Amino acid sequence: MAAEYADAKSSLHSSLRSVRKAMLSKLEGLSEYDIRRPLTPTGTNLLGLVKHLSIVEALYFGDTFGRPIPEHLRWWDTVEGNASMWATEAESRAEIVGCYRRAWAHADATIDALALDSPGRVPWWTSPPSVPLFNILVRVLEETNRHVGHADILREQLDGPARIATDNPNLPNHDAAWWENYRGRVERAATAARPDEAP
Repeated sequence: MAAEYADAKSSLHSSLRSVRKAMLSKLEGLSEYDIRRPLTPTGTNLLGLVKHLSIVEALYFGDTFGRPIPEHLRWWDTVEGNASMWATEAESRAEIVGCYRRAWAHADATIDALALDSPGRVPWWTSPPSVPLFNILVRVLEETNRHVGHADILREQLDGPARIATDNPNLPNHDAAWWENYRGRVERAATAARPDEAP
């Protein structure tokens, strides 16, 4: 049983390391404006996602297990303006990415030090009173994957489908003209399925 737990821990930790790198790769090659600009009606932006995930890792793998990260970040002190989800002009890319990497290191130390069944307590959860490291690993992996999916869509809005297809092995690798034609086919099918709702 111990070996099975060790394999599960190693597998989850490896997946978390991989998806963290995927998140940072979404910033590559973009201007300061493009990594910060709001690309959805709710203001979702690439650098804000990284900022948010730095807090997620620091709190879930720190405070939850009585191992608070030594660093204290000023944006943890306020929820005004949804501060954890966007970068001010005074917060640099290097500062936020560096914070995310330091949160990784702290989280990795916690994961390495504790067994999967080690109990923790999430101060902002009302229940359950105790939660094992396994559940926290799954929770943070789930949240990070969700935000990487958001980042994929944001990056597609910035670069277009051809670049995303090149970076994502789950998409066919075609040029922009092919993707434009494909999108048109999808739109025509959607319109034909519900003509009474078409614009």
